[in-house]
Formats: sequence, C-alpha cells, structure tokens
Amino acid sequence: MASKRQYKEAAAQLEAVNQLCSHFEAYRDIPKITELREKFKNIKQILKSHVFSDFASLGTGKETEETNLLQHLSDACLVVDALEPSVREELVNNFCSRELTSYEQIFEGAELAKLDKTERRYAWIKRRIRTNEEIWKIFPPSWHVPYRLCIQFCKKTRKQLEGILDNIKEKPDVGTLLLALQRTLEFEDELAEKFGGGASSREIGNEIEEIGRDSNSQSVSDIRKKYERKLVANQRSEAEEKDGSKDLSVPGAGFNFRGIISSCFEPHLTIYVELEQKTLMENLEKLVQEETWDIEEGSQNNVLSSSMQLFLIIKRSLKRCSALTKNQTLFNLFKVFERILKAYVAKLKARLPKGGVGIVAAATGMDGQIKMSDRDERVICYIVNSAEYCRKTSGELAESVSKIIDPQLAAGVDMSAVEEEFSGLITEALMTLVHGLETKFDSEMAAMTRVPWGTLESVGDQSEYVNGINMILTSSIPVLGSLLSPIHFQYFLDKLASSLGPRFYANIFKCKQISETGAQQMLLDTQAVKTILLEIPSLGRQTSTAASYSKFVSREMSKAEALLKVILSPVDSVADTYRALLPEGTPMEFQRILELKVLLLLFFFLCYLETFPNKSFSVS
Repeated sequence: MASKRQYKEAAAQLEAVNQLCSHFEAYRDIPKITELREKFKNIKQILKSHVFSDFASLGTGKETEETNLLQHLSDACLVVDALEPSVREELVNNFCSRELTSYEQIFEGAELAKLDKTERRYAWIKRRIRTNEEIWKIFPPSWHVPYRLCIQFCKKTRKQLEGILDNIKEKPDVGTLLLALQRTLEFEDELAEKFGGGASSREIGNEIEEIGRDSNSQSVSDIRKKYERKLVANQRSEAEEKDGSKDLSVPGAGFNFRGIISSCFEPHLTIYVELEQKTLMENLEKLVQEETWDIEEGSQNNVLSSSMQLFLIIKRSLKRCSALTKNQTLFNLFKVFERILKAYVAKLKARLPKGGVGIVAAATGMDGQIKMSDRDERVICYIVNSAEYCRKTSGELAESVSKIIDPQLAAGVDMSAVEEEFSGLITEALMTLVHGLETKFDSEMAAMTRVPWGTLESVGDQSEYVNGINMILTSSIPVLGSLLSPIHFQYFLDKLASSLGPRFYANIFKCKQISETGAQQMLLDTQAVKTILLEIPSLGRQTSTAASYSKFVSREMSKAEALLKVILSPVDSVADTYRALLPEGTPMEFQRILELKVLLLLFFFLCYLETFPNKSFSVS
C-alpha cells in the first residue's frame, strides 16, 4: 500500500498496527518483534516521504490539471494523522513556509518594501486565503492550517516592518506611520475575531468619558479601532512557543494576535507624541485667545469655557492614543498632558489683576495695591472655579489613564504636581480678591484718619467712612457669594477678616489726638464695622460659614475695641487697663496711646516727680 500510494487503505492499517505495537510493547526486546518494529518504521518513513512529495505539488496548479489530486491529498492527510504528531507539524510548517515564500519575495522588493504599502500586505494574505479556501478543505479542520499560516505571516511581516522602520533615514511622515499602524491594528483585530485567543477588543469609553465629536480633529484622529495589547505577554507567549511549553497550534490556546505586528511600531511613535503636543499647545493658545472671561447666563458651574474645552481636547487625544498603544507612548502622552495643564495654570495666573510695582508706584503710594473693577472680581471668581474644576478633573484623568495603561507603567501615572499647581492658583486668586477689596478700603481708611477725633463735641451716628466700607462690601459680597463655592467663599471671608481687623486696629494709631468723645465715637464706629463684617455671610447667601466666621471676626475686631477702651480709661488707670486688655501690646503701642490721649508729656512729668520729689520746677 505504501509503495502504491494507497493512502486511505494504508491509514487504516497504520491505526491497527499502531495498536499492535502498543500491545507488544513489553516484548520489544524479542528479536522477531524488533525486526517487525524496524520494518514498520521503514514503511512509515516511506509513507512520509511519499506524502511530502505529493504535497509539494499543492499550489503549483496541478490540482486543476489532475482531477483526483485533491482527493489523493485528502487521503494522504489520513496517513499523516496516523503517523507521529511531529509529522503533521512538519508538513504544516513546510506548507506554510512554501505559501509565504512568494510573499517574502514580493514585499522585500524595492517597490513594496515601504511603509505606505503596509495595507497591501494584509490584502495579499486575505486574498490568498479566500482564493484557496476550497482547495485547503483537504486539510482536516483539526489541523487549523489557515490559523497556522496567519501566525507565520504575522511573524514574517513584523520582521520586515521592523527592518523598514529601522532603516528609515529621516523621521517618517506621521500620517503614513499612523495609517500603517491603523491598518495593522485592524488586521490584528480581524485575525483575533476569526481565530479567537488573546484579550478581546474592548471599547475604552467606560474609562474615558464620552466627549462627542471634535470639530477641530486632524486626519490622524480618524483612527478609531480599539485594541488591547500586552507586549510582555506576547514576548512570554513567543518564548513558551519556542521551548514547547505551550501548544499554540490550536486557536485560542494562548496565542494573541493583537500586538503581534503592531508592537513593532512602539519605538517609532515619538513623532506622534510630538504632533499631539504641538496640536494640544496650539489648541490651548486658541482657547485662551478666544476666551471671553465671562460665563453664559444660566450656567450652573461658573467655569470658564476654555477649561472645559481643554479637557475635551485632552480626552480626545487620550482616545486616539489608546487606540494605538497602551504602553510607553501612552505614558509619554500623559506627560504631555501634564505640561499642557501646567501651561494653562500660567495662562490663568497671567489674567489675574496685578498690584502696582516699581518706582512710580512707590512714589504715588500705589505699591502693592490692586485696583479691581466689578468685572475683575467676577473674572477672579471664574478663575477660582475653573482651577477647582481642573484640579478635580486632572485627578480623574490620571485615574482613567492608570486603568487602561500597561500595569507596569501605572505607578508613574500621577497628577499630584498639577493638582498642587491648580490649588496654588486658587489660593493666589482668592488672595488677589482680598487685596483688591483692601485697595478699595484705602480711601475709607484715609478718611478715618482725617476725622478730627480730638475736637469732637458729641457722639452721633456712625461715621461716613463706615458707610463707605459698608457700601463697598454690599456691592461686592453678594456677587462673590453667588459665584464662589462655599469652601472658597469661607476661605475668602477668613482672609478678609484677618486682613481688615488688624488693619482697622493699626489705622487707629494713624489718627491724631483722640478725645474722650472721639474715642466713644470711634468705639461706636468699630462696633458698626464689626456688625457689617458679621453680616457678610448672609450678604453672600452662604450661611453655612456663619458660625466659624463670626468667631473669627469677633476675635479680630475685639482688639480694636480693647484699644479704644484703653484710650477711654482714666489717666491714673490707663497703664493697668492697657496691661489687662492688651497683654500682648508693646511699649511702642503704649507710647502711641498716650500720645493719642495727649498724656505723653504728663506721663513723663509724673515720672520726673517720682524720680526727683524734692526738685523745684518751673510751671512753664
């Protein structure tokens, strides 16, 4: 049967003799058994030789000339299955190698060995499989010949593409590079869906918030197919295949088509990251230039449009990159996001009103003063809200990236530095708001020092400068309270109280002499200012901050009240009163109090009398 190539009959006999060999395994040392086993071995070798010879004609066109050839080869497959598994493995490998010989020759030529011809590679293998589909039915399904052919095709393609990418003298055109990568990813997805195995393709929209279509997207953003690839896992699979520890001859047994070719693009995607950075920076500049620094009426979050648009653009960039790779390139792009967000912090800081500086400002008394309009105050509030939105969203962005990036890189995905910069911007903006209101108070503080406190004849209603303070606060606070969040509004109020309280206290020392009537009037004014400050939370319609804030204001303004009570105290008890009410006061402050009471000369005179009781002196 072997000599006559009667494969079907020989296959049946092979199965029977194989069973007999197993039965006589215990008698293999008997000469006759040894002789028969050797004869059987030679017959199998003859069969193998004939089968391999006959299969060499497959694909040469003989199958159309010899009508019985395909059936003959189908019977030969029965013989192969009856022989050792290594025979089948060798036959399939030889067949696949022979099928791909022409592919290697075609795409190693100067005409097609180019990056922009990558798509034609995949068209070639798909056409080859489609054309030979009927012919290859001679192979038993359990051999998985198309699957094994595709594995070899992918490995050869990867090797050729690596050579092309490594030998490009200049940086490849980013559009060509990404198109080649896109077609490669699509081909890998098709193979994975056809043969199974490896991680299935997953949309990453659950990790990256859906943000709609980008009207400004460029041609590279057409890449939409998603895939999951673990380069380390692929390398491990290849190693296991080499040492035979994993059977990859069966679809789904552990071979992962996703990334088998496309991972060779990873070291060359620097130009892609550079393009994304350039695009993001240009978009940032455009967003800031087009920013109106105003909020549309009815907006609930009071966040600048540029902040929300910037994150939409960043998330689109993340989607594009995650469709290409989830390894080092994605990590590099994440670092670009950090730089873009820090640049946005600088843009927002530059929009904050600045205080007067330089020689002219110092000469005119404007040094450090921040003049703000009502619009400036609103803009500062928008910047605070936008910085808070960016701080929170930056953390969410890092969390999303850490979930989709290669686990080995996830530990380095951290936005804490960016979050700190946005927090610093919030603090600076709120302090700018406080300094702006302080500047508005300058004229009222100056008016307070011009009141003739030493010659007042009676105590009346609160002074005009108090009305001015009240007008400034009632004009600004309701707007600020409506725009700022409760936590930021409370911070602002605390800083305002900690500034205005000590300033009011210090301003009393700037006044000239204060009579008893003047001190009583000033004490009334101080209580009025305290009441005005205590009413600020209700002006801002944020009563949740009232308790802690009221305690803060009362503590700060009580110092001014204590100072005025010292001034009102009798001459003989002024020192004791000062020590009791202002225990942390300084000798310089006490001296100034005496000057305000017109007691300094009398004080020195009394000290003179105590020191020299018997000394005569002139009344003058």
